[in-house]
Parts: sequence; structure tokens; C-alpha cells
Amino acid sequence: MAPGTAEAADPNDALRRRATLASVAVALVLIVAKLGAYATTGSVALLSSLIDSSVDAFASIVTLVGVRYALQPPDATHRYGHGKGEPLAATAQALFIAGSAVLLTYQAISRIVNPEPLRQSWIGIAVMGVSIVLTLVLVAYQRRVIAKTGSVAITADSLHYSGDLAMNLAVIAAILLAEWTGQTVFDPLFAIGIALFLLVSAGRIAQHSLDMLMDRELPADKRSRIREIVMTHPETRGVHDMRTRNAGDRYFIEFHLELDRHLTLEEAHDITDAVEAEVMAAFPNSEVLIHQEPEGLEDDRLDRRLRR
Repeated sequence: MAPGTAEAADPNDALRRRATLASVAVALVLIVAKLGAYATTGSVALLSSLIDSSVDAFASIVTLVGVRYALQPPDATHRYGHGKGEPLAATAQALFIAGSAVLLTYQAISRIVNPEPLRQSWIGIAVMGVSIVLTLVLVAYQRRVIAKTGSVAITADSLHYSGDLAMNLAVIAAILLAEWTGQTVFDPLFAIGIALFLLVSAGRIAQHSLDMLMDRELPADKRSRIREIVMTHPETRGVHDMRTRNAGDRYFIEFHLELDRHLTLEEAHDITDAVEAEVMAAFPNSEVLIHQEPEGLEDDRLDRRLRR
């Protein structure tokens, strides 16, 4: 049985492209604003936000390239498509975020050892306020796109931008505490806390991306849903050896379909087509590969590790 595919182009591709462009644009604006604020105030907590925005810009560019690559249709040398471009982009993001956390920790420790007073802190607070507003708008837009497309790269991008909201509030708190108490240690301590948050975020992004790159099975609820759809057809006698994975926003679903052994080849073909159509209706933009077998067939070639 040839694999079924969704013939029409994904109507949400333009949304994904616009989301990546919006991410790059916001990151570049924030870099310029935070660079000026850091040069004016000397706040290492603000430096942490500047470093993060710089990483955001670089990571967002990687996301843009990864998403554009992933949207390319299958070709003669990539018959399963290019969907893994997205988790590759997300993995690169995780590495950039982790690297920025290490650099930030070094800068913060240096500032603890050699403390410096803050200057014109109100500029830093104003820039952080603008940053929060822009980030809120971007994250809201990204979540709308994710809800429609399921893009893993944009999900990773949105995750660390969501973390930026907490980071920006922390920077404001660090500047205010340093001003109110006269103790400059609050500034680098908050920066170290932000660095730890970045490391945790990087770990989450990397785990999700590696699961996709390593062809991890779809979640149990999705597998159960596939099995339920297959078994609702009145001619289905059983289903086993189901294998699933996803690359970007595309699902790949394979299973063995048990049918009455007395059916003609044409009848089995029609039933399989109907089952395939039902699965693809529930999982749009998927490829379904079905192997038909007579009910009760004992086949030692089947991989018993998949019988669940």
C-alpha cells in the first residue's frame, strides 16, 4: 500500500514564516535599545538581558532558516521531506542559550569580585519596560501561530521569549534594589539567577528537539487515538506493530492492519483506503503507511518489541 499524503500545500506556512520574521525583528530592536541602556547604566543584570537578546536574534535567524528549510516539499533525495530542519534549529537555539548563560555567569562573578555602582538607572528601567511590552506582543502572536501549526522551532523560540518576560522583570528588580539599598551585589546576583533560568530553558528545548530527531513515538494519547480510529471501521479485525514519529509538523504513521482472510485483494484495498483516509482526517499533514494481513496470521518476522 503506497503511503497517503496530504496533497494540498499547508495553508499555515505563511504564518510560520511571518512568525520567524517577527521574532528576528523584535530581537534586533531590543539589542539596540539594551546596548544603549547598558552603556549608560553599567548594570550587569541589564547586560544579561542584552546577551539574551543577542542570542535571541541569532537563534531567531537560525529558526527562520530552519523553518524555511523544513517547509520545502519532499524531493528525490529527501523523500520524507525536510521537517527535521525545525528540531535542528531548535537544538542550535538550546546551544546558544546555554552558551550565553555561561558567559553571563562569568560576567556576574567578575562584577561581584569587582563591584561597580550603577549610573542613570532610570534609563535601564525604561528600556526594560519597552522590552516587556514588545515581548508580550511577540509571544502572544507566536502562541497563535503554534496553536495553528504545531511548529517545534517556533515553540522553542516562544519558550525562551516567554522566559525573557521574567528576566526583564528581574532586571528591573535588580536595578531598583541596587538603587534603594546602595548594595551593588544585587545586580550580579540577579544575573546569576537569570543564567540558571537560561540553562533550564536550554535543557527543555534540547530534550524536545532530540526526541524528534531520535524519532520518539508520538504521545500515548495520540497513539490511542490512531488505534481507536482504525478499530472503528467495521471490517477491521485488529491492528498491531504501530510505529509513529513526527518531523516538524508532519506525522509519519505505520501499522499492520488485520482483515478477514476471505476478502478479495480489491476489497482489502478499499477498506485500507477508507481507514487511511480516516486517520489522515484526524491527523492532517500526515503520511500513513498500512500493511494488510489476514486475521490471526502468525508471522515470526514481526518485531515483538512493538506489540503494544
